[in-house]
Amino acid sequence: MRVSVPRTRTAAGLAISSLVLGALPAWAAHAEPASPRPPRPAATAAAYDTARHIPLQGAVNVRDVGGYRTHDGERVRRGQVFRADALSKLTDADLATLSRLGLKKVVDFRVPAEVEYDGPDRLPAGLSPVSRPITDNGLFTRLLTAIGSKDPVKQEEMLGDGKAAAFMRDVYRTFVTDAGNRAQFAATLRDIADSRSPLLYHCTAGKDRTGWATYLLLRLVGVPDKASVGDYLASNTYRSAYDAKVREALKQGGLMQNPDLIIPLQEVRTDYLDTALDEAAQRYGGLRGYLTEGLGLDAGTLLQLRHRMVG
Repeated sequence: MRVSVPRTRTAAGLAISSLVLGALPAWAAHAEPASPRPPRPAATAAAYDTARHIPLQGAVNVRDVGGYRTHDGERVRRGQVFRADALSKLTDADLATLSRLGLKKVVDFRVPAEVEYDGPDRLPAGLSPVSRPITDNGLFTRLLTAIGSKDPVKQEEMLGDGKAAAFMRDVYRTFVTDAGNRAQFAATLRDIADSRSPLLYHCTAGKDRTGWATYLLLRLVGVPDKASVGDYLASNTYRSAYDAKVREALKQGGLMQNPDLIIPLQEVRTDYLDTALDEAAQRYGGLRGYLTEGLGLDAGTLLQLRHRMVG
């Protein structure tokens, strides 16, 4: 992807566009215990997968959610659900690629400020995105303020000394604590359960809101935690080159003396994911309680998701 440097708004927009955000039914044999959640083994990102990744010119983190093995040895179907980063900069060639996926629904998790800044989705003819905003907890505004200030002292005060990572953990807590967020995640999972046609959901970077939704979906249909976390961490693999260009653009454009301050905002980390899981354990007794009580998914929906996605 091309990275522009000269104008303040352009370079800041690159950073913001690349940063902002973004189970276990009763029958699952490996249901996790109630709080406290035991420490997880070290997880690594899923390797680059040419069968899963969909290379586009205007987006870097578009992937098929299928292909993973479940606890009982079955496989999640490919070609049914896709995860993505922002689709506002797709080229005509990208649209042709998306057309071949047979998508019937696209869900956009971005908040209005993100859509206004980056632009609406570019989609194949006949498709219109369903707006289902999930709050970024003020991250978009925070980044715009920090980067746009060009003030290294202010940027250090806002993002340094662990503040950026702490802010990301707060964002993940809202995936559990915010009723509006829970409703949007629940509606998307219900869409997947009810649909017989391919569906795609996305946010801006395709890593946090989209990452949490995908983690929930994979766990719901019986994919082990290790593989589900690997899929979540794979955003670092797919985004690393582009994110490095963003940091270099910020430095060369005179917007940040120390662009490494934004690395915690660009990356996904297991402690971010674990923050949401710990919140779910505290409030609902675990992931299953979050799904059934917090998201309101009934047994029929959970079973339907399994039948829809696995086989």
